[in-house]
Amino acid sequence: MTRVDDWPALAELCDRYGVSRDYWDWQGNHVPVQVSTAQALLGALDVDASSEESVRAALAAHDLAPWRRMVAPVTVGRAGHPVDVVAHVTHGQPLAVQVVTEHGAVVDARQVDHHVEPREVDGVLTGQARFVLPDDLPTGYHTIRATSGAASQEGLLVLAPDRLELPPALGRQAWGLMTQLYSVRSRASWGIGDFGDLAALGEWGGDLGAAFVLVNPLHAAEPVPPVEDSPYLPTSRRYLNPLYVRVTDVPELAGLPASDRERVDALREDAVDDADGLLDRQASYAAKLAALDLVHDVARSPERQAAYEAFLADQGPELRQFATWCALAEDLHGQEWPEGLRDPASAEVAAAAGRLADRVDFFCWLQWVADEQLAAAHAAAIDAGMSVGLVTDLAVGVHPAGAEVWTLGPALARGLTVGAPPDAFNQIGQDWSQPPWRPDVLAELGYAPYRAVLRAALRHAGGLRIDHVMGLFRLWCIPHGDAASQGAYLRYDHEAMVSILLLEAERAGAFVVGEDLGVVEPFVRDYLAGRGVLGTSILWFEMDGDRPRPPETWRELCLATVTTHDLPPTAGYLAGEHVRLRDSLGLLTRTVTEELAVSERERETFLAELRSRGMLTEGASEEETVAALHELLARSPSRLLGVMVSDLVGDRRTQNQPGTHREYPNWRVPLSGPDGEPLLLEDLPASARARDLAARLSQP
Repeated sequence: MTRVDDWPALAELCDRYGVSRDYWDWQGNHVPVQVSTAQALLGALDVDASSEESVRAALAAHDLAPWRRMVAPVTVGRAGHPVDVVAHVTHGQPLAVQVVTEHGAVVDARQVDHHVEPREVDGVLTGQARFVLPDDLPTGYHTIRATSGAASQEGLLVLAPDRLELPPALGRQAWGLMTQLYSVRSRASWGIGDFGDLAALGEWGGDLGAAFVLVNPLHAAEPVPPVEDSPYLPTSRRYLNPLYVRVTDVPELAGLPASDRERVDALREDAVDDADGLLDRQASYAAKLAALDLVHDVARSPERQAAYEAFLADQGPELRQFATWCALAEDLHGQEWPEGLRDPASAEVAAAAGRLADRVDFFCWLQWVADEQLAAAHAAAIDAGMSVGLVTDLAVGVHPAGAEVWTLGPALARGLTVGAPPDAFNQIGQDWSQPPWRPDVLAELGYAPYRAVLRAALRHAGGLRIDHVMGLFRLWCIPHGDAASQGAYLRYDHEAMVSILLLEAERAGAFVVGEDLGVVEPFVRDYLAGRGVLGTSILWFEMDGDRPRPPETWRELCLATVTTHDLPPTAGYLAGEHVRLRDSLGLLTRTVTEELAVSERERETFLAELRSRGMLTEGASEEETVAALHELLARSPSRLLGVMVSDLVGDRRTQNQPGTHREYPNWRVPLSGPDGEPLLLEDLPASARARDLAARLSQP
């Protein structure tokens, strides 16, 4: 017996906890989940599935869990629709249910007929009742209160918009820039693209007629070098990466004595030395931290101090907890953390925070400076005529040894990592090393950690991209030590996850784009479209059999692009570099000759489509071909069109090759021109290639 379906009780337990028993792979094959994999996933949820007896006991406990509460920890509803509330009380006792709205209004729920036999729960005969809430409650986070005599209990009511309406800026098709911020540098930045460069990029994009700038995740990395290169493997998604701070834009820099200003200038020279032609986060961040240490000690004006204190108050104790982790990580400098420091609520942590008070304040201050500069970049984009401004990116998860794992503890499952099963582009699967949310603990916490992550991502943005949006429905979870292909899906309450996303986006006045590429359940795209979430279409993947899908038939609620950061820029893709790179890294399951032949056929079908439409002539240059492919996007009804900055300037090198770690310099490739020489931000306005492509997309 190796398959879950061969053990009926285990199969039932998997269904109760959202652990998949099988799945369909990218080639249409049915793949059963193995018993050991299911046991590992259940074990990460603190469910013992080691024997028939323990499985039966877990099933009984799961059945009784809701009966042990008067009301559920979370109830999710949609505005304009009645909401059912199931409640439990000692059989025969009176029960009243009310809603207390965010603004303090109290609304009585109406009890309706509900015939369910009472059950004995922990020696008490318990009944179940059903109540209905009125359909005119406002959206928001409200409180459900159940009362029976002296007993009462509260639960969270999430009342979300039925559908997230697009902002007026997206009343017609709009196009924008997409970039990996760190790669777009200027003469003023310290070897890494920063928030000042982001502001300038928004201004340039506004001049070109772009509506937005979509950037990579800006989440916090490690507090001191060495830092992770991948922006998709942050230490926390609730806070910003100070790597992107422009030191010379911090007002207090002007207050440094001359000797310290000379020191700052010398540090900048150290940071911009990229002799190997690759980005060096370690040198850049080390130099910035040394300079920012000097600036942190400068006295602030009363107005600036008041602004800092207001930021601290707004961010609450969570910021101090994050800063405490940063100070501890700096102090321990790669050593194994003592047991007493692994619990953020411990007396040892409190004592260490007192000893490191200045460093805790430094890391809080860094977040304030980063927040100010990101807000300024968003404002600069709007002032330049962009109707949307910045669109931020939310990573799937966090580093397994990062701040969020320390601060959120039980909300993340241990012993599992998130990834992706094998697919056409990554035929051995992917392991992203990130621990997944625990769906049961998220609900117990009222989804507070998830809400905080969304709020942070939307703080200074007109839109939000959700990387791997299928993760709101299910995540591919791999037991530690197993191959990426030996995982199973863990399912989430997608109605709750998406509803909270929409509620936070509505409050921020933003739209949401879900990256829905790869293995997607059939209903997911329809569900998201019905809720007003835009999908993602990549030109190369939009095929109808062996022919390109006419762009006129693409989805309207969609961000349409030619390429993405996980593929080469379009010039490189046309040359088949994605195939040769994967072959050199051992990522193919077919021969390179076969893969190149497939790639050549795919490319030729798109070029033939362009020729048939009169958009491309025989013998057209690479530049003309790239521009025509983007013009083809504009024939679609998609509300958003995205253009990689690398495509605007003719770059060819891949930013990231999924399925690799150190084998390829992922996330370290600077923006370059067609000749492979790095380009600076100051070079972009002179690019005739960029102006021509932008003009094609800006035509009415």
